[in-house]
Amino acid sequence: MGAIVLTLLAAAPLASAQAADAAAASGPAAAVVITATRIEQRSFDLPVSIDIVDADAMQNGQMMVNASESLARVPGIVAPNQSRFSSDQQVSSRGFGARSSFGVRGIRLYADGIPQSMPDGQGQMGTFSLSSASRMEVLRGPFSALFGNSSGGVIQIFTRDGEGDPRITASAYGGDYGTWRADVTAEGSQGGLGYIVDLSRFESEGYREHSAVRRDHANAKLNWKLGERTKATLVLSSLDQPVNQDPQGLTRLQMEADPRQTPANSLTQSTGGNKAQTQGGLSIEHRLGAGDTLRGVVWTGVRQTLGRLSIPLNAAPVIKGSGGISNIDRDFHGIDLRWTHQADTPLGALTLTVGLDSEAMKDVRTGYESNGGTPGVLRRDEDNIVRNLDQYLQAEWKLGPDWILSGGLRHSRVTFRNDDRYIRTTGVGNPDDSGGVAYSNTSPVLGVVYHLTPVLNLYANAGKGFETPSFIELAYQAGGASGLNFGLRPSTSRNFEAGVKALVGRDARINLALFEVRTEREIVVDSAALGRTVYANAGRTRRTGLELSIEARPLPELQATLAYSLLDARFTDSYLSSAGTTIQSGNRLPGTPRETLFAELAWRHRASGFSTAIEARTSSKVYVNDVNADAAAGYTVVNWRAGFRQQFGRVELSEFVRVENVTDRRYVGGVLVNDANGRYFAPAPGRSAIAGISASIEL
Repeated sequence: MGAIVLTLLAAAPLASAQAADAAAASGPAAAVVITATRIEQRSFDLPVSIDIVDADAMQNGQMMVNASESLARVPGIVAPNQSRFSSDQQVSSRGFGARSSFGVRGIRLYADGIPQSMPDGQGQMGTFSLSSASRMEVLRGPFSALFGNSSGGVIQIFTRDGEGDPRITASAYGGDYGTWRADVTAEGSQGGLGYIVDLSRFESEGYREHSAVRRDHANAKLNWKLGERTKATLVLSSLDQPVNQDPQGLTRLQMEADPRQTPANSLTQSTGGNKAQTQGGLSIEHRLGAGDTLRGVVWTGVRQTLGRLSIPLNAAPVIKGSGGISNIDRDFHGIDLRWTHQADTPLGALTLTVGLDSEAMKDVRTGYESNGGTPGVLRRDEDNIVRNLDQYLQAEWKLGPDWILSGGLRHSRVTFRNDDRYIRTTGVGNPDDSGGVAYSNTSPVLGVVYHLTPVLNLYANAGKGFETPSFIELAYQAGGASGLNFGLRPSTSRNFEAGVKALVGRDARINLALFEVRTEREIVVDSAALGRTVYANAGRTRRTGLELSIEARPLPELQATLAYSLLDARFTDSYLSSAGTTIQSGNRLPGTPRETLFAELAWRHRASGFSTAIEARTSSKVYVNDVNADAAAGYTVVNWRAGFRQQFGRVELSEFVRVENVTDRRYVGGVLVNDANGRYFAPAPGRSAIAGISASIEL
């Protein structure tokens, strides 16, 4: 692989200026992103690692249910295939977020500019609407600090604009394990109003026993002009997941005996639950003049979550747990205001953005003893409130024809408050545990790009990251004490990156990045028992690595894609857990594979409308806990897809078939880090097939 990279990099400077201009106009360099700088920029010219997952990668031959279907093609990103919808999609970036048991941690999530991460840093990716998306942007490295409470990166999905004549698309997909999905989309533009409405239902009995799921999803976007200088966008989304069974993880012995089985207490306690979320957001952008733009975004939403754990009746009182059933009613809202100024200076064009971001979340949280999945005695009753107020400054300065200097500064203040209503003075007892804590941080970042040739850019960047505990991580104190763990401190990181971006002719792009992240006060699992997970600050960790991506079109109808990651993530300091276990320095961070590889070769015969692709995904072994006592073995799986597309006047038809895990490899799709019961392993499905058909009619 190294020889291929060196050959391609050596060839890049030989491309002519005319070829570079052509590539910039229509080839890989034309890819435009917003997430890195908050204005439209060619990703090729930015001093950051940022990749685009386009609509074709998300929708062609895919079920469009989980972002893990397409995120594997981004180096540095691990999106495990756990086949467990109850915990939502888990994603890590350069090792950040790997410890998360529920949802996404350490990565900031956005949908059309609306945060899908809460102010405490916890986010859910299940709200992403893949079937109506135009692209996903995936940012890694120091510049993610300019978006606030995250150290690992930013993932943002964009819904496509409604354009052209009205169009209705209906799709149906079906496959193994009782899996099916139906989708209807209406879109178009009329009288200056662009619109898209996407409705879908997904159901599956699941690969494993007790893993059924049903998900209803709606996503809508309206965009219109309020005047010559003003445009508005309204986005609305709704997610309802009333069936959400959780098969939990397996021990090594269970995994080796039968990966489709489910632990007995998953059935007796009816583990799983349900979740629902509705939200809306409005953005307005107004051009004040030739170089000044104001943009404001407001949003609000509600979320309800019911979770059933496998904690048996009356097991938790001894350690002041909150029972086996939890219920959360959430209200959240926020506002983001920013002003962008563009001006020409004697040294080059300057773009300056100043912004204010304010968000709030309130969880009404209750917990009950579980009697076979039925709520029993009340064990927890409180309000969890978190707010942030951040100010940020971001600038880009083009210093002559060959240099671009970028940087920024963000000041964050995140406040947590717990209003406790569960107060007991008799029996085991439980005092009033109301209280709060505030965290503040200022994160600077700086990056530079040097245009060595028109088709070869060198870049470097550095910055500081900031990651507070989430309310889930604050929930319990060590030693069985009641109340929240307000002594837990945020982790901070120093992030360094250098890289090369090269264009080879019109049809090939190479990105190579080297990075190092030094983190202090890493937040880790200190102990876990009977649903009570205690987190602690572990000292210093270090992540070093390499990311390589190559996209090439060796023939007009042949597309090749490769994404390779090398990550060495380790504890720098030894530390002693509250249970007396020593975690040695040099141990690997659990949940982080050392190497991952995605490779795809796709062929499309445009005349007939036929397309096919074969892809391979490889991961090295993954340790399951901080002491590195066990690990999920490495694996390679191969997937294949093929499809047709036909046009009959105003009607377009498309069909596809996809086979996952062609060789029927038995492997662990993801691990449950530091699981208290040793059930670390979440098996991925064996060989499975899906097929789909779609019809689009232009009215």
